[in-house]
Amino acid sequence: MKKNLIIFFALFFSTCSLYSQNRTINGKVISEFFETMPGVSIIINDTIKIGETDLNGVFKIDLPVYAKKILFKSLGLDPTIVKLIDKCDEVEVVMMLTATYDFITLKKADRLRMKRFKKLPSLHKEAFKQALFNTNKACYSQEFISYYSNDWN
Repeated sequence: MKKNLIIFFALFFSTCSLYSQNRTINGKVISEFFETMPGVSIIINDTIKIGETDLNGVFKIDLPVYAKKILFKSLGLDPTIVKLIDKCDEVEVVMMLTATYDFITLKKADRLRMKRFKKLPSLHKEAFKQALFNTNKACYSQEFISYYSNDWN
């Protein structure tokens, strides 16, 4: 009986820890001009705010294991979606400033934004050289959010 009780409690507590696992993510957010970005909201599942950057653009969040995408949003910056890799614990993000595109089509604006977006990996390396970031290469993939959608169906 005593042996069964010990096995029951061991199984019970091991399953409880499986459901409550979180991982800690550290990181920093800067703009494409290497300025630290304070007050950037960190969001998962499109609605759940799990943190915010401090005055130096640094953050530390507890992320549920099931969350694979993080959304970074702030006033004056384009929203940034980051897809995490399993072993990624250091997320250092370069965000693009929001630009106003007057008198051009959304398709043309997206082409201009895509040019800036493609420069982000080289900006990440440059931030590493300037000692703003701790890692030389990002351990995540960043998604481009288009203004123009060709899906009219």
